[in-house]
Amino acid sequence: MHYIAMWSCPRTISTALMRAWENRPDTVVIDEPFYAHYLHATGLDHPGRDDIIAAYETDWRLVARSLSGESALIAPFDRQALRSTGVTICYQKHMTHHMLAYMELDWVDRLTNCFLIRSPAEVITSYIKIRPQPTLLDLGFPQQLRLFETVRKRTGSIPPVIDSRDVLEDPRRTLSRLCEAVDVPFSERMLSWPPGGRASDGLWAPYWYTAVERSSGFAPYVPKDELVPAHLQGLLAQAQEIYQELQRFRI
Repeated sequence: MHYIAMWSCPRTISTALMRAWENRPDTVVIDEPFYAHYLHATGLDHPGRDDIIAAYETDWRLVARSLSGESALIAPFDRQALRSTGVTICYQKHMTHHMLAYMELDWVDRLTNCFLIRSPAEVITSYIKIRPQPTLLDLGFPQQLRLFETVRKRTGSIPPVIDSRDVLEDPRRTLSRLCEAVDVPFSERMLSWPPGGRASDGLWAPYWYTAVERSSGFAPYVPKDELVPAHLQGLLAQAQEIYQELQRFRI
């Protein structure tokens, strides 16, 4: 099984990208496997918090072990049976803010790690519609840079980085380049999918996935005219510095 981990901040078309991969006949997906641990450890009041903690594993070490096939905790599918049906890829949608400072990263060496970025202004104006007072750590930008530098150092190469805007402006071109970078063939089925929810969606879907559940493909990129509020301009500046560092590596 080819384990592909896509690391993104929140509000970065990460769920639409998960839909694209899940629509491939050779791929199964895992949706935000560290979310329950994150909520349990931080005590943050996210929508659906108690249900998420009750339904999913909260021990991050057990979760990490399962993500490269060491156990079937998070992905209880029969890998041998999947191979017989042509499924050879396990795509993992990860939120970078779920990776708390004390969580070791040795386990990511067994994955093919990729990074999805988005303009911080667009991230912030989208995020504050659900949680109006975010911190830099809530948005995951420092954690994303930490993960990127860790993977880069351990592999001796630059991991694939894609920008949400590039995906929306030219999905075929950007996803073709991503597939080439992770050594899998591009599939036209990544460009559209049936609307609606999925059994693979986390319990948080009703709070965060409304738009993607109505979608059947990547919407054309439209520049946002919303402004980041004045009291969040300092946060925007910090996030922008990290975003620009990662953007220079985008494929």
